[in-house]
Amino acid sequence: MTRTFRAKTIGVSLAAAATALATAAFAGPASASTNLAVQKPPSSATISETGSTLLYPLFNLWVPGYNQTYPGVTINTAGTGSGTGITDASNGTVEIGASDAYLSTSDLKASPTLQNIPLAISAQLIAYNIPGITAHLKLSGKVLAEIYEGKVTSWNSTAITSINPGVTLPNMPIVTLHRSDGSGDTFLFTTYLSKTTSKWATSVGYDTTVTWPAAPGALAEQGNGGMVAGCKATPGCIAYIGISYQSEMLGDGLVYAQLKNKKGKYVMPNKSTIGAEAAAFANHTPPNGTISMIYGTAPNGYPIINYEYAIVNKKQSSNTTAKAVRSVLQWAINPKDGNSPTYLDQVNFQPLPAKVAANSYKQISKIK
Repeated sequence: MTRTFRAKTIGVSLAAAATALATAAFAGPASASTNLAVQKPPSSATISETGSTLLYPLFNLWVPGYNQTYPGVTINTAGTGSGTGITDASNGTVEIGASDAYLSTSDLKASPTLQNIPLAISAQLIAYNIPGITAHLKLSGKVLAEIYEGKVTSWNSTAITSINPGVTLPNMPIVTLHRSDGSGDTFLFTTYLSKTTSKWATSVGYDTTVTWPAAPGALAEQGNGGMVAGCKATPGCIAYIGISYQSEMLGDGLVYAQLKNKKGKYVMPNKSTIGAEAAAFANHTPPNGTISMIYGTAPNGYPIINYEYAIVNKKQSSNTTAKAVRSVLQWAINPKDGNSPTYLDQVNFQPLPAKVAANSYKQISKIK
């Protein structure tokens, strides 16, 4: 998927943006965010963004919103997977790579001038298609690992029914779906499995691509859109899908699970539980934004959340390009603009805490 936005081609209302600080419950006091000024971009520039399909829907809201105020910047967007976003930002094919995963040590060794800049907070859903079942099943990291290892193969297996009393599950084969492309969603999901299941950690591990165990009938899909479509078409499926595709999932009849967090509580993914988990990490996020927020310690926190990152080289091809990139990213993290409910609520994202936004702004300022 690729889209090009030009001045005034698409409009997104900014009417609700002024309420952002009041509604961003954990974003911090207004005084902490007032220094996130948006630099005026050059009168004419073209930049490209590619990568995370989880972040792609938000970028496609941000771009026309940004262009309402700054119509001279043309921004090309594409949903190609986080792995491609990192690679293309590293080799200079695009100015902004979008990723659900932070840069690895090997990424930084290969491209030491790359930065991962937090833009917003997202989450991941575990979806399934079990005909006749609308309950939000309880699932743990251990059970999910056993499903993806091919050890739990039926929806009425004891491993699942024992933690879901009162739900009658069918004797239906489980079909696991995973991403075929380099995916930040794969990074998030396999991190959760690794942190909850030591055997998964040692035998499979976590990354944007992994060697998946041979679960019966396992299917590979490209992008979050492919995961939604594949699960819809496959009764008995289970899939990990970014929360920005929640509306599509529900429209296609899929259901998502309650997940077991580190405190042993099964929680639903919603604004309250995602916000609780994010708040627990706000003061622990380092200035460079590199941190895993999977399986945190918040009692009521949802266990698979993450920063959505812009992967950007500090050394751009020209001053004009650098100025345009800085302006776009400053607008994206500003709580009066891109980090307002006007945009984030449409994809079920959360705003950056004030301290994290301030550090993102400092990273953005290094782009030259």
